[in-house]
Amino acid sequence: MSFDQQPVVRVSANPDAPLPDDWAGDIPAVKQLLSEGLDLPPGVTFLVGENGSGKSTIVEAVAVAYGLSPEGGTAYGHHQTRRTESDLHRSLILQRGIGSGRWGFFLRAETMHGWYTFLEDNPGSGPDFHAMSHGESFLAVLEARFNSTGFYVLDEPEAALSFASTLGLMARLDSLTRSGAQVLCATHSPVLASLPGARILEVGPWGLRDARWEELELVRHWRAYLETPERYLRHLLDPDG
Repeated sequence: MSFDQQPVVRVSANPDAPLPDDWAGDIPAVKQLLSEGLDLPPGVTFLVGENGSGKSTIVEAVAVAYGLSPEGGTAYGHHQTRRTESDLHRSLILQRGIGSGRWGFFLRAETMHGWYTFLEDNPGSGPDFHAMSHGESFLAVLEARFNSTGFYVLDEPEAALSFASTLGLMARLDSLTRSGAQVLCATHSPVLASLPGARILEVGPWGLRDARWEELELVRHWRAYLETPERYLRHLLDPDG
């Protein structure tokens, strides 16, 4: 089958839907997304920023607007343990790529155990993820589900991964995109964000802006800390404690 375009070409505000009236509407990055839209290129796009900057809110909303389960998984088995997602997805419209197919997967680190339980309650083929450690189960998901052309959305996947396993994730994402898959990923990992060829959007009070890896605040802080951790720790730790 020929894939002429990436699965998602553009994300923008749905002119026929109301703007979100919950907390998401106050986030600068969300406001910019709704006012300007966002073109998603082929390959990998990383959203990098501090907690509360809106990166996870955006990737979650795009995943749900694509049709994926908000707590992780595919479009073919929605489950819910406790609704925590914003209504932002209702305000978005996705421009789909011509001939791109519909397959996708949402790996949301904080809710993956709920997805494992859903699979356990609805048995089919595949490994028993609950029988594995947190990190092992993530690697097994990558092996079992990240294996075809489609749209892959990841929210802080490095949460369960060691340094070596993060490198393995990078290799899998590179292999997927070389075969025509598209990836949107929110991350705190300077290692993961260094994937060659990826587009990086730095998320913060300014909204969304393109950035080079070496210019990221994330990279600058990690470099400074690893070179001289005492510069940071002396402001955090009680010397008399």
